[in-house]
Amino acid sequence: MLCLQECDTTSLPAEIGALHLADSTKRNRLGLAVYYRRDRFTAIETRAFALKKSLHDRVLSPAHERLIGTRLVDAESNREVVVASFHAAPLTALNSLRRNQIRAAHAELRTMGEDLPMLMVGDYNYPYFKDHLTTHVTKSGYDLSLSDTTTYTRYKFFKGHFDFVTSVGLDIDNVSTLPSGASDHMPILVTAEYPEQVRMRSIA
Repeated sequence: MLCLQECDTTSLPAEIGALHLADSTKRNRLGLAVYYRRDRFTAIETRAFALKKSLHDRVLSPAHERLIGTRLVDAESNREVVVASFHAAPLTALNSLRRNQIRAAHAELRTMGEDLPMLMVGDYNYPYFKDHLTTHVTKSGYDLSLSDTTTYTRYKFFKGHFDFVTSVGLDIDNVSTLPSGASDHMPILVTAEYPEQVRMRSIA
């Protein structure tokens, strides 16, 4: 799986190597997209969701849809899973708003399959006070996993883990920060397993 944030969805190819575009957001310039391998997965549906707006969103209108999720059937395990790309409000917003967005995103993904394993990966814009966020997420029944090193190092003041994963019904085996490319965020590689030890990998 490949989960993208802040991409130009008007120029995304339908195929990237073995990866196929499930869908992308259409109503915001900081677009989201999900790609998957058709030799491993079959996509059932993809939905984009609008979340509570920050003041930054209302003034500059950078993002209407901050979540896109895809429900898939995994051919290796014959199980269904929901994988989502998420982009929280920027640092100009309060952490309480981002927690609200995370909680709402989890609730929206639940509408795609109440008891399905779920992995939501992306830019959470939450570099500080993550212990509070971890407690908040854990109480709601989800796990929060950080990568092995920081994912944003452009400015010393903002250095930290911005990009990570929340999940339910999956064992997160590893989250690795990959070398930086054109983005100011470093991509992360998430390796997840079902309880039966069927391995799944997702990059954001």
